[in-house]
Amino acid sequence: MTATTTQFGLSAIGQIFVRARDLDRAVRFYRDTLGIPFLFLAPPQMAFFQCGATTLMLGVPETPEFDHPASLVYYLVPDIESAHTTLRGRGVEFITEPHLVHRAPDYELWLADFRDPEGNVLALMTRKPRA
Repeated sequence: MTATTTQFGLSAIGQIFVRARDLDRAVRFYRDTLGIPFLFLAPPQMAFFQCGATTLMLGVPETPEFDHPASLVYYLVPDIESAHTTLRGRGVEFITEPHLVHRAPDYELWLADFRDPEGNVLALMTRKPRA
């Protein structure tokens, strides 16, 4: 092994693909309901959003191996209660209310799960500093 090989490690996500069977409905949800900045539409049936340093691509699956719900995507928010209230006011139906899942020495990890209109499970996530 070379020094370059031993130092290599994945450290950033460039893009996440989320399946959408109804692209127009999915675009409205991610852009208008979740408020993720919309970038552009591209052929054949793809829509791109900018979520921090990560690009989110919604796409109609071209083959059966891509036609399944997405992996769970956790959206980091500074205030989970406020984000939960805002999204609930926009019609988002939550699977779970904001709840504590882990206590670390310097923070508490809180989550709240919900579904998009395509059936994909998503979550809000926050790290609350411990007093």
